[in-house]
Formats: sequence, C-alpha cells, structure tokens
Amino acid sequence: MSLGIRVGGRIGRPAAEVFDAVVNPKKLSGYFTTVGGASARLVKGTTVTWWKDAPVEVVDLVPESLIVLRWEGGTDADKVRYKTTVEMKFEALEDGGTMVTISEDGWHEDEAGRRGTYLNCEVWANMLCCMKAFVEHGINLRDGMFLSEMRGEPAEAPDYEART
Repeated sequence: MSLGIRVGGRIGRPAAEVFDAVVNPKKLSGYFTTVGGASARLVKGTTVTWWKDAPVEVVDLVPESLIVLRWEGGTDADKVRYKTTVEMKFEALEDGGTMVTISEDGWHEDEAGRRGTYLNCEVWANMLCCMKAFVEHGINLRDGMFLSEMRGEPAEAPDYEART
C-alpha cells in the first residue's frame, strides 16, 4: 500500500475551458507553472517539462474529463526521487461550472512519504485556488506569493518552513 491525497473544488466555468487551463501551456503558466512555465501542451504519451526542469509524463488524457500524469513527486529518506501518479478529473455540473478533483498516489509509507503527501496536498489545493482565480477572473494569485518565485526559482517546499 502507498500513501495518497485528494483535493477538489468547483470552478465556475464549463469543463472545456477549465480542462484547457491545464493542458494549454500558456494558460497553465499563467497561474501554476509561473517560473519556467510549461514546455508544451499535454498530449497522451508525451513528456512535458514544468518549472524549467520537472519532467511530467502524460499517461492518459480524455478531453474535458481526465488527465493522468506521472512525475517525480516523491523523495525518499535518502533524498532519491521516485514517481507518483497524479489524476485530475473534470466533471461538468448542471449549473455550467466544473468540479475538479485532483488526487496523487504512490508515496512510500515512511516519514519522507508522509511529508511528501502533506506538501503536495498543499501544492494541489493551491493550484485549484489559483486556477479558479485565473479561469474565472484572470488573476494570477501566485504573483508575489512565494519568496522563491520572486527570486525566479520554482517553489519546491513552502517558503515559510525556513522561517520557523
């Protein structure tokens, strides 16, 4: 068994528009991969790069419905990276909005794995909030939020950890 997380939220736009905000590199770079961007559109069977140097494998993609990714989301006790699986589901709602659910699984059941789940749960919750603001209002909530990104470096761990 492995550790995993799940977050979700409603975005007040049609599923096609919300889905495009993830697969379209220009849009994704406007609210999530803001430092280094996203190298290409998400297409099943390809590998893209997020944040300058994070390879992201596109395992599955069903338009307006599902994105499955694999990336080096885990780090073991010896600081060796390992892959986790991210699944994003997009459900069209009767009110015209979209319910987005993001899950990530595959962390080792150890202290480093637990820490990884906590950090990435924060990452995906942040992504959903940023996506909502960007898609619904054109606002980039990440602008000025992370000290590391203000220095031009991708955020890998919360900036506040070093300050406590």
